[in-house]
Amino acid sequence: MLLSTTDTITGKTIVKHLGLVKGNTIRARNIGRDILALLRNIVGGEITDYTKLLAESREQALDRMIESARELGANAIVQVRFSTSEIMGGASEIMAYGTAVVVE
Repeated sequence: MLLSTTDTITGKTIVKHLGLVKGNTIRARNIGRDILALLRNIVGGEITDYTKLLAESREQALDRMIESARELGANAIVQVRFSTSEIMGGASEIMAYGTAVVVE
């Protein structure tokens, strides 16, 4: 599956637009990570547990979006974007979305 943040894919021609596709996940922090993050916040530096959590969340949202596009018969997704929102204290949604297309 080809993914692009632009509305075209260099060297390819879009022959069919299949519509909006999306994938999301909702993740919550845990108390262990929060304590380590608090300590890291005091001394400074990257909070690697949160970095890993967000990277895994983005990948899961992308995987779900790609599966949705495959079900429509797409071989590419253009205008790929991410969106985040807080669902409740300590839980956030990561959404990947774009336009499913067929390219040649």
